[in-house]
Amino acid sequence: MALRRNYNTRPPRLTAALTAVALLAAACGSSDNTAATTENDLEGAAAEIFSGDCAAPVETELTIYSGRDEELVGPVLDAFACSSGISVVTNFGDPTDLALALVEEGDRTPADVFLSKSPGSVGFLQGEGFLQPLSNDLLGLVSADNAADNGTWVGITGRQRVLVYNSELVSEDDLPDSIFELTGEEYRGQVAIPATNGSFQDWFTVFRAQEGNDVAAQWLADMVANDAIVTESNRPTVDAVGRGEFNFGLVNHYYNFQQAEALGDNHQALNHNFAADDIGSLVIVTAAGITSTTTSPDEAQQLIEFMLSEAAQTYFTTDSLEYPLGSGVSPAEVLPALDDSGSDFDVTFDDLGNGLEETIAIIEESGIFR
Repeated sequence: MALRRNYNTRPPRLTAALTAVALLAAACGSSDNTAATTENDLEGAAAEIFSGDCAAPVETELTIYSGRDEELVGPVLDAFACSSGISVVTNFGDPTDLALALVEEGDRTPADVFLSKSPGSVGFLQGEGFLQPLSNDLLGLVSADNAADNGTWVGITGRQRVLVYNSELVSEDDLPDSIFELTGEEYRGQVAIPATNGSFQDWFTVFRAQEGNDVAAQWLADMVANDAIVTESNRPTVDAVGRGEFNFGLVNHYYNFQQAEALGDNHQALNHNFAADDIGSLVIVTAAGITSTTTSPDEAQQLIEFMLSEAAQTYFTTDSLEYPLGSGVSPAEVLPALDDSGSDFDVTFDDLGNGLEETIAIIEESGIFR
């Protein structure tokens, strides 16, 4: 059985309507890799996920379009290939690029499973009719609020939005309860926003849905007027806060936990959760769906079930420090319980794909990239 890793290049010429959906990432190179055929051949994290004997190879081959990084999901796919005997070919890339490529390919797409670091891309594919309903057994592996209303995708892990702050420069007494407080004078020039990052854009799309366009656009305009700092992505934001370059940053929770684990006492940053009923505490899911064109729906479902298994979910939460969404799996000990610090919002992510284009337009019009 073979597990090959390919890196997608930018899809061919796209229509103007599709191109406007998101900011496209740069193209990547390509590489191949051969999967293990015995338990002893599995390396590192893959061996931790699956400890049984590898199954005999079967004829089925699955093609995965993965918007999740190879470093994180590669070991899970290795373990799945070993345990099932099913060959896996994976195209890694920006989730928006991959979704656009899949739509451009249409009925010719080789993709069987789509993995995304956010629900925006799967929402887009759902709206375009490129995802098929999942079985009730598969949907039952997560809570109802971590799956599409029409059952076409399912959440794999959760990432909470938080405010990371420099613990040497900021007192706990000065931390805000709401995202709306960050427009105050005391936060002028001290809050970083990774405005081009997909997780921020997904969050802002839900913000618009919850509070209305006028409120969301005004908040962003007020942040710009308050000299908010634009950063490239979550990790550089966390690093800069830890160095004291600025006091605060809006990020996903796990980046700071990862840096604290790597740097120990040398990292001077902590996560702050806004109030549970504040949009700043939103939990955004990573997601998986099966394409409507697949000729191997049963095997594709088997892969997603494997990603929601206890072993794979435990790997995700201990390796990346994300929240596991598979039923019955507890988060890593370092993570605060979502029951205590999570969002109370009744959020549906189904409309994220259709709302992303307008979100990007509002962000660009805000003047944040001045």
